[in-house]
Amino acid sequence: MRILTGIFGIFTMGLAGPALAQPPKPKLEVTAAGDKGLTKGVDLYQRYCAVCHGKDGKGGGPAAAALKASPTDLTELLKSNSGKFPVGTVRQLLGGGSSTPAHGSQEMPIWGPVFRAMSPNESIAKLRVDNLLRYLESIQQK
Repeated sequence: MRILTGIFGIFTMGLAGPALAQPPKPKLEVTAAGDKGLTKGVDLYQRYCAVCHGKDGKGGGPAAAALKASPTDLTELLKSNSGKFPVGTVRQLLGGGSSTPAHGSQEMPIWGPVFRAMSPNESIAKLRVDNLLRYLESIQQK
C-alpha cells in the first residue's frame, strides 16, 4: 500500500512526466483559453498514466511491476471492442464511475476528482477527461 501511495505522490508532484518521451500528438484536441494547467491529452497521459501503462500505452510503465494486476494495453482498446473505440467505457473509467477493480481501487486512482481539484472550473475538468480520451483513441493500433 505504501508503494502505491508513493507512486500516486509521484503522479501528483509531476516528477514522472518530464522524464518520458512524447508519444504521437492526437488528431483533435481542444484547450482551455487562458488555462495554465494541463489540458492537453498527451501531457495528461504522460503525467498520470504512463507510469503504469507505459509511455507507449502498452502496459509496461516503470510502476507496472509493483501492481497486483498488469496494466491494460491501452493501444488495443479498439481491437478488443470489435473495432470500435469504447468512448463511454473509457470516459467512465477516467471520470470515476467504474466497476472495474483496477479503476477506483487503491491501485488505480480515479482521475476525474484529481482533474476537478486542479481547477475550480468543472468544464476544464471535463475538457481534461475528453482530451485524454481523444489521446487514447489516437494511439490505437489499427
